[in-house]
Amino acid sequence: MWTTTIARCTLPTMLKRSSVLACHVLRAGGRPGWAAAISSSPSLHLTWRQLRGHGTQAPAPLASTALGDSPGVRQVRALEQERLLEVEWEGSGQSLYPYTWLRDNCQCPLCTLQSAQARSLLLSQLDIHTGVDRVQVTDNNKVSIVWPDQHTSEFDPEWLRKRCFSPAARQALQEELFLNERAYWDSELRIPTANFEEVLHDDKAALAWLLALRRVGIVYLKGAPVEQGQVARLSQRIGYLRLTFYGHTWQVQDKSQANNVAYTSGKLGLHTDYPALHYPPGVQFLHCLSQAGEGGESEAVDGFHMADQLRREDPEAFKTLTSLRVDFTDTGSDYCDFMVQSKNHIIDVDSDGRVVRINYNNATRDSVLDLPLHQVQAFYSSLKAYVQLMTRPENMLTYKMEPGDLVTFDNWRLLHGRKSFQSHPDRVRHLEGAYLDWDEVMSRLRILCKSVHGES
Repeated sequence: MWTTTIARCTLPTMLKRSSVLACHVLRAGGRPGWAAAISSSPSLHLTWRQLRGHGTQAPAPLASTALGDSPGVRQVRALEQERLLEVEWEGSGQSLYPYTWLRDNCQCPLCTLQSAQARSLLLSQLDIHTGVDRVQVTDNNKVSIVWPDQHTSEFDPEWLRKRCFSPAARQALQEELFLNERAYWDSELRIPTANFEEVLHDDKAALAWLLALRRVGIVYLKGAPVEQGQVARLSQRIGYLRLTFYGHTWQVQDKSQANNVAYTSGKLGLHTDYPALHYPPGVQFLHCLSQAGEGGESEAVDGFHMADQLRREDPEAFKTLTSLRVDFTDTGSDYCDFMVQSKNHIIDVDSDGRVVRINYNNATRDSVLDLPLHQVQAFYSSLKAYVQLMTRPENMLTYKMEPGDLVTFDNWRLLHGRKSFQSHPDRVRHLEGAYLDWDEVMSRLRILCKSVHGES
């Protein structure tokens, strides 16, 4: 069963902390949607215990995300000078909401298209300096606001509390929506594994797969039919494939006059795919149809983990790779002819300094280097330091795919490579690959969570 497999083969004893959420918010019970998704499945509950036991912290409780646990409103008060609505919750705690935000997010049929859950109110119609006429708690425990133009808005307490503006509540909700926490790993990782057919046909199995893919960054699916077309079948479980210049799917084989270094039998250094695009594919599927008799082992490293390690060991190198933009290029003909060019940081970080994407492929790193002379040597030294970290034996995972194995991984996080192999007429190494974007994957993950656990 997928439940025991994905639980048993998730993480070893070598896990590192990615970042820590300190969101002890509005102590009224309830738990975040993703934590609920994990804890309701025996396999995911065990997985999460493993993660927490080795330094990766689960998202902190976000008060009352489940309707049944939602606390009622004790009272509301308009703070005219601050232009804030104060909501005091039953039990304990209070939340503050700006008048402008409340008016902007009125849930009535005139302001919100209910069938699309989309705002109908135009910004040009919004008075961003509005006051309130009166506020009250209704008999059915909703917050009612009458505005100066006598328009009335009513807000459900659960809806309001989930959107609390406190730093802790905001951080917890962002984690629930985007699953930004990661479980770091090294060469000791036992790759999370599930059954291909169960992922296709069982919502719980599919949810477990996508949760592990997001948290760990790599999941093995066993038992796929040994024929082309399985990556396309798997993509339909999510939505649709990402079309690139190499096609909807592509065949990794040793080819004459190869238009990509992957289509040779030589060693492939650790890389992410397609940094020559400004928006590289987020998720990659590789399905083994035939394996070489000698060589061809796959290699992978946790790029986020290595980036954080670089930040600790060589802060200047980390600063260089997150601030300088590097040119990448890819030229050829496949699905159609192409000549693409991009400028990317080797390490992308968000506004909080958290690593969000790695862009590195030495084969397509351009000879054009758009840097001032005095920064060239610093760039090479910094990139060398990062690559040396990744290639340390204790950091690199090595595995060999067999026919029927299908590996799914985070192309923004994992750097993957391959050992050289010998081609023989009767043992031709052949993988079929495909890409998806994280937007589609996360969309399906949220839908599955709602389907399996009944959460909005």
